[in-house]
Amino acid sequence: QVQLVESGGGLVQPGGSLRLSCAVSVSIFRINGMGWHRQAPGKQRELVAAFTSGGRTNYADSVKGRFTISRDNAKSTMYLQMNSLKPEDTAVYYCNFSPAYSGTYYWGQGTQVTVSS
Repeated sequence: QVQLVESGGGLVQPGGSLRLSCAVSVSIFRINGMGWHRQAPGKQRELVAAFTSGGRTNYADSVKGRFTISRDNAKSTMYLQMNSLKPEDTAVYYCNFSPAYSGTYYWGQGTQVTVSS
């Protein structure tokens, strides 16, 4: 059973930074895909940043230059460094992961990020 656990969310002032972590219960050395999504109240869940199976990274236009996705394969953990946070970044952030050669995506429970003064 694949499990993902997010952490690192919280309340931060505009312009501040947070780093989210996503611990995965299996190896992430080879993946079909993995990334971060977010869902704000009353809005659909949207992609924030992701790794492809080929090792490339994709970012939503709204976070380019401010957010950085990374991962530590030895720790089976993925990160999202968020800088220059804006109130519109407020949302529940979810990580997801699909093992190599699998079409199944697994999701974490989400972590709340609130950007407010």
